[in-house]
Parts: sequence; C-alpha cells; structure tokens
Amino acid sequence: MFRKLLSYDEAKLVLNQNYCAKPLGTERVNLSKAHGRVLAQNVVSSLDIPPFSRSTVDGYAIKAADSFGASEEQPVSFTFCGHVAIGEPPKAVVKQGLAAEIVTGAPLPEGADAVVMVEQTNRQGDTVYVHRPVSATENVMAAGSDIKKGETVLERGRFLGSREIGVLAAVGLVEVEVYLRPRVAILSTGAEVVAPGNPLPAGKIYDINAHTLSAAVTESGCESTNLGIVPDEKEELTKALQKALESSDAVITSGGVSVGPKDFTPNVVDSLGKPGVIISGVAVKPGKPITIAIVDNKPVFSLPGNPTSSLFMYRVFVHPVLAKLAGRPEEDLPKVCAVAAQKMFPARGRRTFVMVNLSYGKDGKLFVSPVPTGLSGAITTLSKADGFVEISEKQQFVDVGKEITVYLFGKLTKPKTS
Repeated sequence: MFRKLLSYDEAKLVLNQNYCAKPLGTERVNLSKAHGRVLAQNVVSSLDIPPFSRSTVDGYAIKAADSFGASEEQPVSFTFCGHVAIGEPPKAVVKQGLAAEIVTGAPLPEGADAVVMVEQTNRQGDTVYVHRPVSATENVMAAGSDIKKGETVLERGRFLGSREIGVLAAVGLVEVEVYLRPRVAILSTGAEVVAPGNPLPAGKIYDINAHTLSAAVTESGCESTNLGIVPDEKEELTKALQKALESSDAVITSGGVSVGPKDFTPNVVDSLGKPGVIISGVAVKPGKPITIAIVDNKPVFSLPGNPTSSLFMYRVFVHPVLAKLAGRPEEDLPKVCAVAAQKMFPARGRRTFVMVNLSYGKDGKLFVSPVPTGLSGAITTLSKADGFVEISEKQQFVDVGKEITVYLFGKLTKPKTS
C-alpha cells in the first residue's frame, strides 16, 4: 500500500475535505430512554413553571401591607380563615386582616401576596399573631418565575443529562426527539490476538482493542458492535469488512496497518469502494500507521494494533467524527498549565503526544512528567496517565521549568506531592 505520511494538520484537513460528518437522522424516544441522547429539536414550554404562585415556607398567607409595624413586643393580629394544603386548589380567600395557614409548596390563596414563616407567628385559637412584617411576594415563588409559557427551555444539540431530563419532565413531556445513534462496527485483526475468556496459548495476547474501542464508541454517543477477530487473510478480511459496511454507519479496525507481510488492511479497505483510502499514515507519535478511508460515504478508521496508539488515535481522529454523527456538541478537553519537571523530546519530524502525570511540588506548583519510558506498548500507559502534552513537529524539546499546557483525560483529582 502506498504510504505518504501527512502532517497532523494535513491529515485533519484531508479528512474534513473528504467527509462531512453530520447527524444521520432523528427518532422519538420515551423520557425514560432519553438520558445520554442529544436533542434534535428545540423544546418550548407549553405552560408556566410553576403553574401557580406557591409558598416556599410553612406559615400563614396574608396581605403583606397588613403586617407593617409588627414586632416581637407589638405583634399584629390576624383572624384565621382556613388551611391551604399542598396539591389542592385553595378554598380560603384572604381579605384584609385575615391569615390562611399554608404549607411549603401549596398554592397561594386568592387575595394573599406574601407568606409569613410559622416561626414568626403565634396562634391562639382563631387569632394569629405576626411578630415580623413581610413584604409583597416574600416567601412566594411566583407563577412562571422558573419557566414561562413559550420559553425555549432546551435547545437543539443539547446533551441530555440528569438535569436536562428534569427540565423535560417539568414541562410535562413524555417523549422527545433525539438524534439517531450511529452504528459502529469494530473488528480486530492479527494471528496473535485471542478473545478474553478463552485459553491463552503461548505467544498470544488477549484482544484489548475491541473492548476499549467499543467502550470509547459508546462514550462518543454511538452504538458499537464487536465483530470479533479476523484472520490476516485477504479473503476473510474482505468479507468481514463488507459485512461491517453493510450493517453499520462507520467501521473501526485495529491492527494490520503497518508494513509487515500480513498487513493487508489498507489495501483491502481501498478496494471496497470510492474514494477509498484518503490517509495512509500520519506524522504523529503515537499512531503513525493510522489509515482512514471513505467507502461509499462511510468512514473506515484502521487503527494501529498497539493499544495505547489505537486508543489515542481514536481520541484524536475518530471521536470528533463520531460525535458529529451522533449530533453531539463539540467539546474541548479540560486543560491545565503545569511546569515541566523533565525534559521532553518530540519524535523527529512528527507531532508528538506525550502521556504525562501531574504532581504538586513543595512550593505548591503543578509539575508535569512523562509516564515512565518502557510502557509505550502497554494499555496502562493511558490508564495511569493524567493527560497528555502536545509537542509540535517544529519544536526541538520542552525544557525543564517550561510552562506547558496539559490536556486532561478527565477531571483532575488531587495530584500527589513530589
């Protein structure tokens, strides 16, 4: 297979020029199934929330003006006029000098414009003594103060987490229109890999990539299908890829993209449809052998067999595409600035991503160090790393004491002290 290494920026440009990732369609789902999906339409409230003015405390609903001048020594007296319960329309009507007992969340009765807390009152029979004045609307949540009828409460493209689900429930929705989840087929190649759960013969390793990539696909908002391990044989690989393309919206393979005698994947993928392979190797570290093809408007990402390289290239090249297919909003990795504790070198002529750990110095500064060398081929390189730094192919090194941006793999927990 031809292999013209593109720079990192060139590869990103070529991918964008050859494939426009956009949502694949929409469907309506029940609210109980909407968590983790992406809204495909604006949600407009058909009612005020709350739909009525309600008390935010236990106490007495009154006309605020009637309480002016009240104090501990000289309380103002009101006549009890009834009780307002939660979940029922109020029967009491509050006129001048009257007070209706009310509980938190109950609707404000007609005529009342404030609620005095029960702790600031004293009731004796049908007489309620108020020991503190209140102002109009005090301790009252007005109708429509949270959401107004006709207000757009959630916009198209919004990721639906637990808070958003609560908003949808608040406006009374049972179903919501969301973007379809793209179907992504995943297959592994190589004579050396064995599916977990099977005996491990000498010279074999368990298939890590199929499972890490499946999990990553789910995190990108898509549905993954693990098609298993395919032998390094052209016919078998061709059949497997054709099946994958027929049943999915995108395909991810791992292994078989280097320059070995059994690395057939790029040639096979290129033969399946137009335009075929658009990227055959990128000047990056890790992940140089990555191959990307477009087959009849479906992206095929052929990632390296090395678990760290495979998963990292997924993050850099595959995730942005799948997230757009799923309708997810673009998101930036969280980042922090830290001081280099060790000298870091890029691979010659390649954009280099260095997996790093963070720690605090005795002076409170945040320091960054490369994950120990010798672990480049281990999946634990990523699992133990706090994040990564990006070193330009034009940069010679990052010197000790240099401040550098660290892109985090997740929320930063308290780093250890060095």
